[in-house]
Amino acid sequence: MAALKVGSGRYRYEVVRSWGQLPHGWAFGKISGVAVDSQGRVFVYQRTDRPILVFDRDGRFLATWGEGLITDAHGIYVGSDDHVYAVDRDDHQVLKFTPDGTLVMTLGTRGEPGREPGAPFNHPTAAAVGPAGEIYVCDGYANSRVHTFDARGEHLRSWGTPGSAPGQFKVPHGIWVDDESRVYVVDRENNRVQVFTSAGSFVAQWTDFYRPTDVFMDRRHAFYVTDHIPRYSILDSEGNLLARCRVIGSLPHSIYGDSNGDLYICIIADRVIEKHVKI
Repeated sequence: MAALKVGSGRYRYEVVRSWGQLPHGWAFGKISGVAVDSQGRVFVYQRTDRPILVFDRDGRFLATWGEGLITDAHGIYVGSDDHVYAVDRDDHQVLKFTPDGTLVMTLGTRGEPGREPGAPFNHPTAAAVGPAGEIYVCDGYANSRVHTFDARGEHLRSWGTPGSAPGQFKVPHGIWVDDESRVYVVDRENNRVQVFTSAGSFVAQWTDFYRPTDVFMDRRHAFYVTDHIPRYSILDSEGNLLARCRVIGSLPHSIYGDSNGDLYICIIADRVIEKHVKI
């Protein structure tokens, strides 16, 4: 059978449908997030008692960690220093780990939502790190906010209110920060990505998505946005469409790329990772 290929122009991929080789007797849970570090290690984030699985880029299993620390996996991100940021939705926390799984920072109090309206956190969804080490968190299902912390975890600012106007959110679900500190927020139920300054001033919005779920930026500043069509859209830094690719499974929940230009997409309902290998 011929390999399945998707995409067009510069953005063409060969699809590996079920990527990742688990130890005998193991099975994937609901895979909520995926991220890749500078060494090509792939971190799979799932809603089971083994929340973080680590693979090499060929899908060989390397390690698991996070057991007992995470209740409800949602978003995962790897910083430029290869530290891993794992968002625990139901425990209202963001946990920062070394690449080998040592917990070094916790934002939020486990099991306790923010005490004031709009305060961090209330079912957060995703995190990303800016060029100065500041941490941005989407918050999320019960708040309609973005919170910013410095590299030590001190709260700096928050922005956003419920609604559909610029700067408002209905389930901020994914986030990315570029090297000029522009912040890209996936506003799922408003079917858009909003762009902000680091201080939270509205810059632009990108539309023509259906319930978008995640955003990833590659080294060339191309942006990849998954949605419920199911597909991912590839856009330039101004939001102009470059290409669109279908995924094979339903409900793509997270997307991340490696240094080869290959993409990893978690299909939460199907409990699989699709790898789209750049052609």
